Parts: sequence; C-alpha cells; structure tokens
Amino acid sequence: MARKLFHGQFGLDLLAIMAMIATIAVGEYWAGLVIVLMLAGGQALEEYANRRARAELSALLARVPTIAHHLTLHGSLVDIPLARIVDGDALLVQPGEVVPVDGRLDSGGATTDESQLTGESMPVEHVRGDALLSGSINGADAIHMIATATAATSQYQQIVDLVREASESRPPLVRLADRYALPFTFVALTIATFSAVIAGDPTRFAEVLVVATPCPLLLAAPVAFVAGISRAARAGIVVKGGATLEQLSRVRSAAFDKTGTLTRGTPSVASVEPTPGVVPDELMLLAGSVEQYSSHVLARALVESAAKRQLDLREATNVEEETAAGVRGRVGGHEVAVGKRSYIESQVGPFSAPPLEGGRTAIYVGVDGHYAGCIEFADEVRQNAAATLRALSSLGVRRTAMLTGDLRVTAERIATDLGITDVHAGCLPQDKVRIVAGMHPRPVMMIGDGVNDAPVLAAADIDVAMGARGSTAASESADVVILLDDIMRGAYAVRVGRETTHIALQAIWLGISINIVLMLIASVGVLPALFGAILQEAVDVVTILWALRARLGTFGPSGSSEPLTASAARTSRVLKDTRRE
Repeated sequence: MARKLFHGQFGLDLLAIMAMIATIAVGEYWAGLVIVLMLAGGQALEEYANRRARAELSALLARVPTIAHHLTLHGSLVDIPLARIVDGDALLVQPGEVVPVDGRLDSGGATTDESQLTGESMPVEHVRGDALLSGSINGADAIHMIATATAATSQYQQIVDLVREASESRPPLVRLADRYALPFTFVALTIATFSAVIAGDPTRFAEVLVVATPCPLLLAAPVAFVAGISRAARAGIVVKGGATLEQLSRVRSAAFDKTGTLTRGTPSVASVEPTPGVVPDELMLLAGSVEQYSSHVLARALVESAAKRQLDLREATNVEEETAAGVRGRVGGHEVAVGKRSYIESQVGPFSAPPLEGGRTAIYVGVDGHYAGCIEFADEVRQNAAATLRALSSLGVRRTAMLTGDLRVTAERIATDLGITDVHAGCLPQDKVRIVAGMHPRPVMMIGDGVNDAPVLAAADIDVAMGARGSTAASESADVVILLDDIMRGAYAVRVGRETTHIALQAIWLGISINIVLMLIASVGVLPALFGAILQEAVDVVTILWALRARLGTFGPSGSSEPLTASAARTSRVLKDTRRE
C-alpha cells in the first residue's frame, strides 16, 4: 500500500493505512490486526477475480506448427524448425495442416480455408503459382509450395505484431471502489478529526477510523465480480477479469466480424437450379451420390444437405476425381460429373447458367454428357443473429457495425437481412483496427473469431471471441471468450456485466451508509476500537451477502432460454475437448 501511495496511486488504501497507523498509535493492536485481516481478504478476493487475465501474446503462435516439411534437393523429406525456413525453400503441406509461411503453390491445384485470416467464408481454389497465406489451412490433398518469406516476415507474424501493439495501447482501468475513495476518505477524516478535537482525546480519532476502514468497499466489488464471472461461466462464457464485466456494463457500440460470427462460417446449400425437365431433388441425389466420395468442403456440404432432405444417396462406381476441379462417376446407369464450371464444360461442352448472387459459389452438374444444372452455396446467417442485435439494442447499445474482409456485395446482403447499416467490407486486419479505434460512442465491443480478428479484438474496449471454433489467436487476445457456438451469449455477457456492476454499486453504497452511521456513533465515544472492528466484520458479511446476488440468474436473454444443467453440460464438454487437445 505504501508503494502505491508513493507512486501517486491514491485510493482506498490511504484510509486503510491511516486507520492502521491510528490503532497502533493509541495501542489498539487487536483492532489493527482485524483491519489487516480484512484488507488481506479483500486483496485475495480481488486477485482471484482477475486470475483469468489474458495469456501471454506468444500463445498466439500455438496455432502455427513449430516445424515444416522441407523437400531437399535430393527429393527427401526433412522436418525443420520454422525459424530455419528461407525464401525459396520447397515445402510439403499435408492435408489439414496449417500453411507454415507465406509462399506460392507448386502443385497443380489446391483448396485452402482462409476464413480465419481474411474472413472469406468459402474455400479458396488455387492453381500453380498462386500465393498461399501463412495461417491458412490446407484442404484434403497434400501440396507442394515454395516459401516466399520467412516465418518472422509472414502474414501470421504481422497479425501477432498488430495484436501486441493494440494491446499495449489500451489504457488501464480504475477499480470501481477507488472512484468512491477520496469522497469517503474526506468524510471519514472530517468526522474523526472533529470528534477527537471536541473530545480532546486522540483515541476517539482511532475509534472513528476503525469503523471507517473501507473493508466493505474493498470486498463488495471483488465478490460481486467473482459472482458475475461464475454466472457467465455457467452459460459457457469465460470473462477474463472483473474490470471486463464493468466495461461490459457500459458498452454503447458493437462491431461484428461476419464470417463465423454473424454467419456460421461454413457453406451450405442455398439453392438448386436445375435445367428444364430436371427435378431439383434428383439433381441433388445424382450430384451427392458422386460427391460423397470426395473430401472437398463443398462436397461435404452437399452430402449434409442431401441428408437433411432425406435423400438416400446411391452407390457410385468408376469414381474419378481431379484435384481442385471436380469428380465424375456412374450412378444408376447415368454418367454424372460434378465440379467447377470449367471442368463440366470439358465434359459436356459450353452451356449457359444463371449468374450467381453476391457471396455465393456453385458447383455444376453434367449428366450423360448434358448440362443438368447447378447447386449454389452460401455462408448461412446464424438464426439468432438478428435477435442478438435486438437484445444489444435493448441493453443500451446505440450503434452496430459489420467489419469483414469479404466482398462488399456479400457483406451488404447479410447486413441488410440483419438491419446493420454501418458496413465495412474488404478490410485487412489493420483496417479493422483503425475503424474500431474511430468508432463512437464508446466503449466499443468487438465480437469476432479467427486469426484476422485478433488485432481488432485487442484494440476494442471490450473484445469478445467466438472461441468454439478453436481459434487460438482470437481467444488468447480477447477479454471474453464464448465457448459455445452461440452469438446470443455476447448479448448475455453484456447483460451479466450490467447486472453485476449494478449489484456491486448497491453493495458499495450499502457499506458506505452503514459505515457513516457507525462513524457518527463512534464519534460520541460509545464504540471502543476493538468492538468497532468486530462490527466492521458484521458490515463485511452484509455487503458480501448482498454482492453474492450477482451469481443469481440463468442464461436466457430476450426470450431465449436454455436450462442451466444443459448449458453446464455443454460447457463441460467444450472444456474437456480443449484439455484433450
């Protein structure tokens, strides 16, 4: 406490030190020990409330492999540390692995998932010579690539640097109770001084300060915030500290990433466009029967959609797949080809097809040498995204914005559906940081996921990561992590913050009111110091019990509800999966 005061950090510690010195000066040692006990307990509770502080920024690198598969000049494969990769090295990336450094594709074709980097929700098709971004995830086939940068100068490391810079620029928060410290200290010293002067007895000064010790103020806020953190955790929301809950209570603007946040982040069948004379379900049945043998992300989405439509896929024979192009086979006496437009045209010849809407991609189908139609895919908007925005509005959020690296036509279509008018499309990570820094009114809450969201999450006043998809970068840089794949819990976090802060303030004012009454009683000399210290214990119990009310409540904002046991069970499963990984 003395060190904090020496550095000009005046708060409740000032009154506590004066009370301890006063009890020592007049020989009321037992009263002084009780004060020390309560102060130590308050400090321990506050440390516990903030134990979930953000991890070291170096944890961002946990998502990137520590080794790369290097192809030597003799054609052998050697695993080397990322730090040893230089420009021009030939590398092999296995299916499902993360691209270790920036480079260019040296295979005939590839499909990568860049949603965690750029916000592009659909899989990205590459041909030989195309640039590959570090941090993107390779598709179903092993690929060869040529490094064009070192690990230190690659895209992923630049994002890590942005996170570090944004985090260090954020101002520290003032403890809630410290805002009442100076007025309360002034009132306590005034009462203590007047009583001592009038009575002509310095012991009276100590007796007043003993009951003025700010233990209720020191205890109320930490206990309330611990209770609020516990309440949020039961709903699958990890809040990394009490200061975050207080910030959540005051949020006035909210910014959202698109892919994986407002949308599912995975493609699903949006429409089936058969040619005249072809039944849509028959087109899906034929295409799905061939695609079930492919590991392409669109093939998986098609098979899942066929299952939802209760279509019984048939067995296909003579199946042949061309990487990043398409697949063909024989289904029930029909020759079926499914894939990119160029691939189908090579099978059936040129054809006309309806233009794609913004944000959609398509696979084309040929049957028995004729074009039979196309199946369009889109990133599906979350069912409760609109309800989340309405819930935030009811909680005092006056401005909402969408920040995405996707195309404007795609972003505007989704924003229109959700009622968001402030749309920023085609954003790089540094663009998002700049936009959030300039948003008003403050505080600003950012909800996102993925590596590309980590810098802007760190730059926002309150950063919420949809951590269910497993993005280390977003989760480690965020103040709040939603463990379950439910955006509505972002609004619930705001609600918990508002109610927790309200209860903490109630407990603080309750403690202040009782303390002032006790100070007035002590000022007339009828409350010995030790008895006053014991009464302080009773005041502490009252304020703690009041603060514990912040733990009450179950998940269910804006009419949505989930039984507490179900929420706890789902949260437990997520935590077990995380520990297992």
